[in-house]
Amino acid sequence: MIAEFRLPDLGEGLPEAEIVQWLVARGDEVTLNQPIAEVETAKAIVELPSPFAGTVSDLHAAAGDVVAVGAPLIAIDVPGDVGALAGAGGAGSADPAGVTRETAADTAAAAADTDATVPNLVGYGAAPRTAGRPQRRARAVRAAAASASASDTAVLAHAPHDVVAPAPTEDLRHERPRSTPPVRAYAKERGVDLALVEASGVTGVIRREDVDRYADAMRAQAASASATAAPGTPGARETRIPIRGVRKHTAAAMVQSAFTAPHVTTFLEVDVTETVRLVADLRADRRLDGHRIGILAVAAKAVCLALRAEPSLNARWDGPAGEIVQFHYVNLGIAAATERGLVVPHIADADRLTLVELADAIGALAQTARSGRSAPGALSGGTFSITNFGVFGIDAGTPILNPGEAGILGLGSVRRRPWEHDGQIVLRDIVTLSLSFDHRLADGQEASRFLRAVGDILREPGRAMLLS
Repeated sequence: MIAEFRLPDLGEGLPEAEIVQWLVARGDEVTLNQPIAEVETAKAIVELPSPFAGTVSDLHAAAGDVVAVGAPLIAIDVPGDVGALAGAGGAGSADPAGVTRETAADTAAAAADTDATVPNLVGYGAAPRTAGRPQRRARAVRAAAASASASDTAVLAHAPHDVVAPAPTEDLRHERPRSTPPVRAYAKERGVDLALVEASGVTGVIRREDVDRYADAMRAQAASASATAAPGTPGARETRIPIRGVRKHTAAAMVQSAFTAPHVTTFLEVDVTETVRLVADLRADRRLDGHRIGILAVAAKAVCLALRAEPSLNARWDGPAGEIVQFHYVNLGIAAATERGLVVPHIADADRLTLVELADAIGALAQTARSGRSAPGALSGGTFSITNFGVFGIDAGTPILNPGEAGILGLGSVRRRPWEHDGQIVLRDIVTLSLSFDHRLADGQEASRFLRAVGDILREPGRAMLLS
């Protein structure tokens, strides 16, 4: 019996996800909860576990495809009664998350019922789109165009990413291509999807030469397309990059924040020579081997201490309720630049951590963010953020608020500059702090007090730590 797994709502309220890579292929045997794919949402890369044990009969999307929540993702040939397995595996639920039971007899009826939401890993996802779904491979199209030539099938298989195919009158996506195990292994080795290969013999069984013919045709077509319009080739005048994933989410969030919260930015230059010395001493302390304590960790501690005195900067504007929500904890966001774009995961209850614990948390957070493994819960729910301009050699900037937060502190590069100290001009370590804040939640006086408090702690960290 064929069990179909639909893309679940991953608990972030996002309508779609991109297939990063498949961890299984057609014909593979999978076990319950075995990872089957990595998908990228607008916030993180997530592994999807298999809801069933069985044989993979179809993959409904290719790596790089953007799939809507609730759309078919993978079909698994499950031995025995799917309903019995679902009842045994679920806790108070008739079906595992995101699973639809289908047989050859009721495929058409199931396909017609597109208005109902489908159960998934977390809650209920969006109803499948009746107009079709983005495709790169023409699995559904093959059923409606079975009489098309092999060259037509090849063109459909490599249609542009945003092509939406109309729903076919007859859906054969659950029909497993007829081939022998050696041929399936050979096709997998060559990277060929057997669902796209036409059998040349009268028996309808796909052979090695069919796989070779299809692979050669695709290679020739790809070479031809590359020769005519490959982006990034010498002489190309422009390159178009799809807006998706983290960059798409970040852009939307920044536009929303910039045009919703009235931003004000204020600056303060601070002599951080003592903080630089403290960091050097802590790094030289063998008892702290393995704990990389830097100026960012000290600044994070300073922010947590200053927010105690200025709670207006640790708050949220709740317009619909007509209330200002002040937090009695600090979920400190740390902006992290990654290959996928800017993300701001937060450290929960950062105000309860020691300096060493904060340094460890920042290091772990940055490593996880750069690998794309930040948990969805860590990417929302922050109350205040820090962005470190200094790592890029920048002195100052006007950071945009993370949506829903009252303030964000920009930490500039530490510069050795002439500075007045004890009545003399000497070289000191100077940093510029940039504070952007929501003027609905804090006025200039409160923001200035907060920024001076952070500056005072960085100026004399030893004294401040005694009071923490």
